[in-house]
Amino acid sequence: MRVGAAGIRSRARRVVSASGPPTYTFGARRRSSGLSFAAEREVLDLVLRTGEALLGTGAGVADVTLAMQRMAAGLGMVGAQIDITFNSITVSLDRDEGAITRVRVLDVRTSDYSRLADVLELVDDVADRRAELAEALARLDAIVGAPHPFRRWVVTAALGLMAAGVAVLLGGGWQVAGIAAVTTGVIDRTLRYLRYRGLPYLFQQAAGSAIATLVALLLLWGVGQLGWDINLLPPSLVVASGIVVLLAGLSLVGAAQDAISGFPLTAAGRSFEVALLTLGIVVGVGVVLEVGARLGVPLTMSDLGAFAPPLAVRVVAAAVVSGSFAVASYTRLRTVPLVAAIGGIGVMVNGVLELATVGPAARAFAASLVVGLLAGVLARRRTAPAMVLTVCGITPMLPGLAIYGAMFAIVESGNVLSGATLTVQAVAVGIALAAGVSLGDFVARSTRAQADRWQAALQRRARGTRI
Repeated sequence: MRVGAAGIRSRARRVVSASGPPTYTFGARRRSSGLSFAAEREVLDLVLRTGEALLGTGAGVADVTLAMQRMAAGLGMVGAQIDITFNSITVSLDRDEGAITRVRVLDVRTSDYSRLADVLELVDDVADRRAELAEALARLDAIVGAPHPFRRWVVTAALGLMAAGVAVLLGGGWQVAGIAAVTTGVIDRTLRYLRYRGLPYLFQQAAGSAIATLVALLLLWGVGQLGWDINLLPPSLVVASGIVVLLAGLSLVGAAQDAISGFPLTAAGRSFEVALLTLGIVVGVGVVLEVGARLGVPLTMSDLGAFAPPLAVRVVAAAVVSGSFAVASYTRLRTVPLVAAIGGIGVMVNGVLELATVGPAARAFAASLVVGLLAGVLARRRTAPAMVLTVCGITPMLPGLAIYGAMFAIVESGNVLSGATLTVQAVAVGIALAAGVSLGDFVARSTRAQADRWQAALQRRARGTRI
């Protein structure tokens, strides 16, 4: 059967014509919440304060945005627009009587993971309609006003134990571990004093790294003057341990997750903050190295690879590092063993790949991918949010030794090319860590969501069979 030109054109139009709704909807009409003006204001206030609490205690922008949307929906308010920048949160609701807009500016961000878990628990209860507005307001007031679960000296002790674990992880003995612990305790108390005096974080980081490097200079001076064995007290490991502790508080993972989740502005701001604070560490190390060289006590790097511990020792040390940082970040005690186990597994994967001669960045990515997958699978929002497990889990793999090596190459030996190479390597490891945990968490969450859908489908099928 022959088809005329008109028939061909008709069939072509049917093939290429639109066959469904648009992929993305723009310019949609405003949806009414059905709440009174006073109720909408109270809901906006609760949602905004909840977002501020989450962002201030260490959550990423994507998680904060999702939590705020879930809470607003759970309270019956739809159509709220949420915008989060580097240090501000804006929530707006379009109404017939006039838009309602609330803004909060965040002054300080810290790592307070027990409070973060409490707020996420509140969000879950509100989203699942287990808590009404009045109860949610009262609970949020109690959460933000509650004291820390540990005293401040416990945090200092945990940071000291963390530094000791890093020293052992890098190959030091108990002598280096003890000195690293004491040095980190001094750094923590000094930075706490400077923080209360309002000194900018850049100079706080410089002061902390300078203290660690100064202790290393004193150790090297003791080798020459008192005859200490440099193999028992390698100064470089003391510096590297202090640098890892200082790096652990930076939001490198959060910056990468913001970028991957589609928040480039916030990611750029947080990345710049991480770079600036890392620069503070670099300045502190470089100044003390230069002073030591001029005083005739130049630090050396000959001991960097001389004391590589067995893999089993490194795994145990990594577990100590992750668990200690979890305590220093006010993580709930029942979560600490899980954090320690994930940190140890990450370093074990890294060590196995190192034996297979895989490069540093690739090892970091693969190990952090495993950490992200484990965190996503084992995370329980009410006790152990995935972000807590990932941030603490990758802490033993932070590139503190590479940063110190770069500063030594530039300041002490004048080898700018070698220093730049080590700096790029440190940056590559940091980015690989962040990318790995982000991808692992995404894969784990997607897998869990698919498994939940399959389980729900099986349950519906079973109910239909019984009927």
